[in-house]
Amino acid sequence: MRTVAVHEDVVVAIGSIWQTTCTAVRAGGEGFLIDSPILPAELEALPRLLEQAGFPVVGLLATHADWDHLLGPYAFPEASVGCAETTAARLAAEPGTAAGELRDFDEEYLIERPVPFSLPEAQALPVPGRCAVGELELELYPAEGHTVDGMAIWIPWARVLVCGDYLSPAAIPELSPSSSLDGYLATLERLAPLVDQADAVVPGHGAPLDATRAAAVLREDTAYIDALKRDGIDAPLPPTRQTGAQRRLHEYNVSLLP
Repeated sequence: MRTVAVHEDVVVAIGSIWQTTCTAVRAGGEGFLIDSPILPAELEALPRLLEQAGFPVVGLLATHADWDHLLGPYAFPEASVGCAETTAARLAAEPGTAAGELRDFDEEYLIERPVPFSLPEAQALPVPGRCAVGELELELYPAEGHTVDGMAIWIPWARVLVCGDYLSPAAIPELSPSSSLDGYLATLERLAPLVDQADAVVPGHGAPLDATRAAAVLREDTAYIDALKRDGIDAPLPPTRQTGAQRRLHEYNVSLLP
């Protein structure tokens, strides 16, 4: 796991697998951790790393209900958990799904965890809305499309956008059984003005981006989703993401089309 400071109040940790990111933000002696790393050693190291950097964690935020964004309680078991109302509804409708998918992952990669996964009841946050951290506020925006739920988080004083599983420089847009192509496009359109204002954009998977690179990824992703709607399997992949793994992901996306 490596860390990148994108602002004096925002630190991003990038995991060793899937380039999964988690973002620590602080203000007024309080701090939140957005999303989580995956590997047990990274989760174990995170509290000390953030303490040494002066980032107190009083709460956890999850951008959406996919299991790889929900593991913060392993690092901070006493912290409260917040998420969008849509995510809280999905967690309630899919009890045990995240734990089961984590168990499958751990079995595949021979990973042992200190205790079984348990997610405390999450506080449902109104989205669009705001969430106080210290004397300042995070801005919360709907981010549906990749899944049926989700939120993006704008940190206005730092000009940092944490966007969940969107705008990844490492992977094409990924659909899911609950995806909506129109919802995905609506989220990209909603993120565009925030990207334009940002000094840094933090995708769920991949290193933080500056505004110019993030805007380029946004344009490529919009073109890909438009082409996927129109052309299905013949849709071209973004120019910088034409690997074998991304072609297989594209085939999976096509399999989910109505």
